[in-house]
Formats: sequence, structure tokens, C-alpha cells
Amino acid sequence: MSTPTLSPHSVETSVARSWMLRGPAIYSDIVAAETSCADVVVLDLEDSVAEQEKHYARENVWRWLDQGHSAWVRINDVSTSHWSHDLDMLAAARDVAGVMLAKSEHRDQIAATAERLPAGTPIVALVESALGLEEARGIASAPGVVRLAFGTGDFRKDIGAAADPVSLAYARSRLVVASRAERIHAPIDGPTLTDRVREYRDGINIGVAAGMTGKLCLSEKHARLINDELTPSAADVAWAEDTIAKLGEEGTNVKYGSERPQLERALKIRRLAAAFS
Repeated sequence: MSTPTLSPHSVETSVARSWMLRGPAIYSDIVAAETSCADVVVLDLEDSVAEQEKHYARENVWRWLDQGHSAWVRINDVSTSHWSHDLDMLAAARDVAGVMLAKSEHRDQIAATAERLPAGTPIVALVESALGLEEARGIASAPGVVRLAFGTGDFRKDIGAAADPVSLAYARSRLVVASRAERIHAPIDGPTLTDRVREYRDGINIGVAAGMTGKLCLSEKHARLINDELTPSAADVAWAEDTIAKLGEEGTNVKYGSERPQLERALKIRRLAAAFS
């Protein structure tokens, strides 16, 4: 598994919960996003930017990075001319925290992207089509990929699926299994498009139930809900510390086979609590 990188908000990319997409066509929106509660702010040169504003948005991202700021950037997919223009800009930019590649459909697309980025730039591959899902394990194994993400809207449009959990359960599980098989971090779920808090929390927990540990979002309100839902509760932390004290950090007091998974879960809760503190 690759070495965890830090998000601009100092949460390791490997465990980052909320990934907020922010269109950079208006420079003040970039500035405002910097103070958000999102674990990762992704300056979005793809869906958040109208065709006629792509060049202007790209210039704003360059300006932000050139001023010494770090940022993740979602770039356009390889089938568009914007992909190359985005990479030309990022290849010469300062402190690119990471790149999210839209509509990833093959390992070679990731490799071609990585070749044009500064060495070691982490990549989140956004899977948004039937072909991308079929190639998920190859994409997960590509150089630079640290996590997969699920583009639910475009995926549903591609295959004609409904938005309910059952219709998308196979796709979510496929991304989780591919990530685990290639020993990269658990995937990031797609956004939930509602402002109703209960429905939004349900949307978060659908991904969690599938094994996902992060979620794309479009607003700070949603980022806050994601962070709250994916942060270990005080009760979880108390249980974890009691379990570790009982079984020992190295498992020296483990007597039964069922206790080993309990210890691993407790240690994971401790790591997450420390990462989000």
C-alpha cells in the first residue's frame, strides 16, 4: 500500500472522509473553500465548470497554486482536449496535492496521466461507467492511484440504473473488492443530492455498509455531516481503549480466535480517532 499523503487540511488522504468538489471559475470560491471543514477540497475543472469557462477556471487554479497553496484538482477525462490542457498546467504548477481523474476507464489512462504529473503525485481514479467498473482492478493497480471514487450520477446515466441502494450495491462492492485486492485504501462514495439531514445520513451509511470510507460532496454543510458520521463516536473510542487494554496492543492477551478481529477493529478506531482529532 502506498505511503499516505496529507490533504491540504492535514488529514491523511488514506482516511479522508469528506471530499468537497468546488468549481474554480470564480476565484473567491477557491479562497472560501480553503477555510471549509472538508477533509479534502478538490478544485473541479470538470463538471463544475461550463465549457466556455474552462480556460478561465484553469487560470484560477494556476494562480492559487502559484501563490504557494496546495490543492487537489479534478481534471477532465482523457477523451477531451481539456485533459491535456489541464495536465500542461499542473505539470508546471507548484505543490499539487493530488489529482482526481474523471471518467477513468482503463489502467493505461491512469499511467498516461501519471507520466505527465510531477513524480509521486497521488491520483484518485473516478469510476463513472460500466467499462470503468469492469476495469476497476486494473485501474486500482495503476501507478499513483491511492483510492478509487464512485461517480454515481454518470454511472447511473451510463447503465440506466436507479439511485436506490440495491441498484448500485454491486458497483459499490466491486470498487471495494478491487481496492482491497490491490491493497489500496477503501474507495470514496459518490455524492447524495439532498439537503434533508436524515436522508443525507442514510446516503452516507449506504456507502459505509458497502465498505467505503469517504464520500464526495458539493457543500460544506454536507462535508460536516460526512465528517460527523464517519468519525468514531466517544462510545466507540471508549470501547476500543477498553478492548486494547484487555487484549494488549500486540495481542499478547488474546486467548480466543474471535478476539483478534475485535482487537484489529479497536486499533483501527484508535487510529481514526487520532487522525481526525
